[in-house]
Amino acid sequence: MDFYVNALSQVLALGPLTAMIGSTLLGVFIGALPGLNPVMAIALLLPLTYSMDPLVALGMVAGIYNGSMYGGAIPAILLRIPGTPASIATTFDGFPMADRGEASKALKVACWSSAIGGIASAIALMTMGPLLARVTLFFGPAEYFWIAIFGMASVGVMVGSDPVKGIMAAVLGLLIGTIGIDNLSGQARFTFGQTWLLGGLDLIVVLVGLYALPPVLQLAEKSDLRGLSAAQLKLADAPFEKGEIRGLIPTWIRASGIGIGVGILPGAGGNIAAFLSYNATKNASEDPDSFGKGNPQGVAAAECGNNADNAASMIPALSLGIPGNVIAALVLSALTIHGLQPGPQLFHQNPLLVGGFMMEMLITSLLIFALGGAVATRVFAQFQRLPGVLLVPSILILMCVGVYVINGRPVDLWVMLLAGFAGYFLEKVNVPLAPIILGMILGPMAEQSVRRALLISRGDATELLTRPISAGLAIATILVIAWPIAKAMRRRRRVSQA
Repeated sequence: MDFYVNALSQVLALGPLTAMIGSTLLGVFIGALPGLNPVMAIALLLPLTYSMDPLVALGMVAGIYNGSMYGGAIPAILLRIPGTPASIATTFDGFPMADRGEASKALKVACWSSAIGGIASAIALMTMGPLLARVTLFFGPAEYFWIAIFGMASVGVMVGSDPVKGIMAAVLGLLIGTIGIDNLSGQARFTFGQTWLLGGLDLIVVLVGLYALPPVLQLAEKSDLRGLSAAQLKLADAPFEKGEIRGLIPTWIRASGIGIGVGILPGAGGNIAAFLSYNATKNASEDPDSFGKGNPQGVAAAECGNNADNAASMIPALSLGIPGNVIAALVLSALTIHGLQPGPQLFHQNPLLVGGFMMEMLITSLLIFALGGAVATRVFAQFQRLPGVLLVPSILILMCVGVYVINGRPVDLWVMLLAGFAGYFLEKVNVPLAPIILGMILGPMAEQSVRRALLISRGDATELLTRPISAGLAIATILVIAWPIAKAMRRRRRVSQA
């Protein structure tokens, strides 16, 4: 308890508190604008945090993350346009509610559900994170190798509709991660005589390119010159009925549990948590036919589920160094920017920082209650009237400035552009981008761990499978890869037989 009390005193200082309030508002704004997403915002923000206090930087990340996940519900409810991928399920009942004049009520349900899901997720992070970190102290190089392989395999098969494409993307990320000087031998690999490649490709530069540029190009394709009309954003008051909040409590409990469970799994993401929560609530309802026609339970389930994924995705990231999603990968990047190494030792070497970040995830979720009310929502909804023709050049300028600030090298701008166009075309052919980034992070970890394990065992490869935990992780990895492939083959066989 003293651990969190001390961390709370640090977080409530002027700098971190201001950062949390400002970034939560910014996050709601980003989520409210279709075409923008939290990954883009955080990727653009990170280069600017070099000179900041770590708690201020992490407070901004937490605020943008939690705020944008709620903000995505605003266009989903008002216009049937998901502000974020995780808000797709919110459109099922949110828009029908708005269509019959209950937009304010739907937004209020979304606000409460987002905040409650985020609070539950933060509490899970605060309780499970330190426990998992203690367990991982018993891990050796062999265990970390299989953890990295399991993470890449999970992400590869869980993200996207085609597991084969997901695995190919993870392999591509793994190959990119080999560029630069080998940490164990000191040999340069795939540098082609270029000195700027000796340190490998900068993760933040690639992230900005892959995740920030494709949405900008898609926004430019629309050639939006006018924006949305005021009539489309008209809101009428619709207060809660007596006992309605009490009826939402079982939905919040169910969706929070599902969201936390999904968040811990590498690569699953808030959109999966939202769909699973929505389906579970529909199946548990006495009137399942009302879902899709404006049932507040559907909005509550989707929003609570996708926000419960937020902090939970940080559990494996902070304790194992394995990001649960792309935003967790960005948090790991933020830690490395400030000279901190994610993993179990982080809890012992920087307890105030880790505890502070956990408290920031909790506080920014609480701030949604205060900053995401009806008045604030009306204000943020108006930002959707901005034409895309103004947003595109503004975002491009921010991208270029942010990338150049990292290393002060013009070549990073070309790397960002190359990664951006690659990401744009990969999305066109339904290749997921998340496995590429996570492969870049986990690939070097897997390589170094397996080589250390072989050095310790004097070249005996059976050491990777003889330890109980290693064997269990190896079996889990095989099952993760084999199961969706076998499922897809079975489906194709049925189609061919029919």
